[in-house]
Amino acid sequence: MRITKIAAAKRFELELDKIATDKSISHRGAMFALLANAPCEMKGFLEGEDTLHTLQIAKNLGLVVEKRGESLYLIPPKDGIQEPREVLDCGNAGTGMRLYAGLLSGINGHFVLSGDEYLNVRPMGRIIEPLSAIGADIRGRDGNRYAPLSIQGARLKSFTYQSKIASAQVKSAMILAGLHTEGKSRFYEPFLSRDHTEKMLKGMGVKIQGREIQSGQNGQSGYEVEFEGSCKKLESFKLEVPADPSSAFFFALGACVLESRVVLKNVLLNKTRIEAFKILESMGAKVTYNVKSSLYEEIGDIEVQGGQLKAVKVDKNIAWLIDELPALGVCFALAKGRSEVRNAKELRVKESDRILATITNLRAMGIECEEFEDGFSVCGGELKRARVSSFGDHRIAMSFAIAQLVCGGEIENSECIDVSFPNFLELLAQITDVENI
Repeated sequence: MRITKIAAAKRFELELDKIATDKSISHRGAMFALLANAPCEMKGFLEGEDTLHTLQIAKNLGLVVEKRGESLYLIPPKDGIQEPREVLDCGNAGTGMRLYAGLLSGINGHFVLSGDEYLNVRPMGRIIEPLSAIGADIRGRDGNRYAPLSIQGARLKSFTYQSKIASAQVKSAMILAGLHTEGKSRFYEPFLSRDHTEKMLKGMGVKIQGREIQSGQNGQSGYEVEFEGSCKKLESFKLEVPADPSSAFFFALGACVLESRVVLKNVLLNKTRIEAFKILESMGAKVTYNVKSSLYEEIGDIEVQGGQLKAVKVDKNIAWLIDELPALGVCFALAKGRSEVRNAKELRVKESDRILATITNLRAMGIECEEFEDGFSVCGGELKRARVSSFGDHRIAMSFAIAQLVCGGEIENSECIDVSFPNFLELLAQITDVENI
């Protein structure tokens, strides 16, 4: 067990250009290259534990990977995805497991997806149910609730499916399954979730479009993705992976809790990924966005100037900021008044129960909190030095590393940070003293 000691810090001004690259795009790039008609190139692939597991699975399925400088050349299997001889190890990567489940459901062969002790107790019914509904032969442990997953891939039929939840992982799994059908498929979700899959596949030649729709007699809004299935290979891609906004957000949080200034360089600016920065603005921080380029996605710099913070209620666009809510909980702890998060039951089934983990650590640091089934509330106060647990969750570990910039402290089981942001502590050391003990 690694314990990381964080010293209290002073106000700072900083430009950061080595933020971990985007995890979502890195996952998808490794997978989608398997479907390409020619070698693909990715510059800046995130070499975190989660994405490296996804890349290794792609290799097990026939992808050839060559590293040339800062780029990976991804050479797709000539005869398509091959049935592997081994269990496909997803490690701790929920995105990897759920997206591969969709991708492999439409491929002839038998595939088994498994993960570590944390991933194999995370709920998988949310993808097993919809994939089974469109004809996939996929089975899980304990009543089809958990991994390992056994998939007997076969040709599927085009479909129309309405999801009860807005989830980029569910949507992506269904789209990837639908690629191996003939004809037009439609996927509906209650509102737009992260749309990297749609954008990247469109860039690879898939006829796919999303649109807001009105459904039901009460005019309830929703979002529909329509796409054409095909058994043809997709166009290859060449892309540079931008900085991950969810990773960048930790240092935006640092600027807020220390009333400091930070410029975050070359960050993905997709509107479904920067909602947490919008919350910081509503709390009193000054946030500016400078778009530098736009191909598959908008990319640019984000400048954050911290100031006095006020309480806020967060209950909308939750799917757009679900990963940042524990970090926002830290921000709430220093805001004037009582902040509240609602409609975020999804936090219960992430790498940890992030509602419980967040309020447990905030209470350990002297903050008054209340737990709800679908969220939590935090009364602004004074953070006090404490040793807290990561709960084996990289985002909990990094959120409370930033909290301890205010008062100092220690984090248990901090090695989980390497899942998504291997150089996080190195960057944090530009602000304060960091020691692994």
